Amino acid sequence: MVIDYIPRGVCSRAFHIEVEDGVIRSVQVTGGCHGNLQGISALLRGMKVEEAIGRMEGIRCGGKPTSCPDQLARALKQAL
Repeated sequence: MVIDYIPRGVCSRAFHIEVEDGVIRSVQVTGGCHGNLQGISALLRGMKVEEAIGRMEGIRCGGKPTSCPDQLARALKQAL
């Protein structure tokens, strides 16, 4: 399954996520903090969708009510 998601309220402009059998195969992020998001993408590779959602959901960025990890969790919920 491929998820193309447009995040809201963060610097990133788009997520392209590939999920197979409930496991994240790849994450590509357009925009945002390049180094941090490359790191997050690498850490997510091979992780089960449910675990990734549990770890990232609700994380905030500064005074914002959301963050790139929180938006990734919202995108991954589409895979469930």
